[in-house]
Amino acid sequence: MAEAEKRDTHQVYTKEKIGEVQIADEVVAIIAGLAATEVEGVASMAGNITNELVSRLGMKNLSKGVKVDVTEEHVSVELSLNIKFGYNIPAVSEKVQERVKTAIENMTGLTVLDVNLKVAGVDLNTEA
Repeated sequence: MAEAEKRDTHQVYTKEKIGEVQIADEVVAIIAGLAATEVEGVASMAGNITNELVSRLGMKNLSKGVKVDVTEEHVSVELSLNIKFGYNIPAVSEKVQERVKTAIENMTGLTVLDVNLKVAGVDLNTEA
């Protein structure tokens, strides 16, 4: 049981007198998904999870289309997302990578090694 617990969480802080802080991999995935969907030009995570749907479906759904690998103090992130039609894919991708890296590092104190993106589709809705 302790083995499985170590695989799903990462200890980020230990203080002898009070205790330790552990962050579940799922939390890192949620941070990455939320940061990615906040970038202009991102229609949704793969699986049609948008910020508007999150309020109705709950935070756990933000980890759809996100895979994180947390080892020691490093994180690797893989995201699958849909881009809005008319946006420059390399420019949006670069913004997503920066936003995800910054969000994870600021909120968890972990070092992000890489943020890999897969553009799963283009959203053709022209509601903007």
